[in-house]
Amino acid sequence: MAFEYDNYVLHKREVELKGGRRQQIYFFTKKGNTPKSGEPCEKPDNYEVGKNPRTGLPYLKKATT
Repeated sequence: MAFEYDNYVLHKREVELKGGRRQQIYFFTKKGNTPKSGEPCEKPDNYEVGKNPRTGLPYLKKATT
C-alpha cells in the first residue's frame, strides 16, 4: 500500500548520478496522476513528511532524533 499525505501519493525511482552511482529518490504526485517513471511506495524509515508553507507541497526529510 502506498503512503498518502493529504491528496498526494509517495513514489520512488532509482536514478544514476554523474559519477555512475545509483540512488533512490522519493517524490509526491497528486492522487490520480501517474508519473512517467517510478512506482508508489511506503514511507521509508527515519523520514518524516514536511509541507512547504509557500506552495503547500509535501516533501520527505530525515527525522531528527
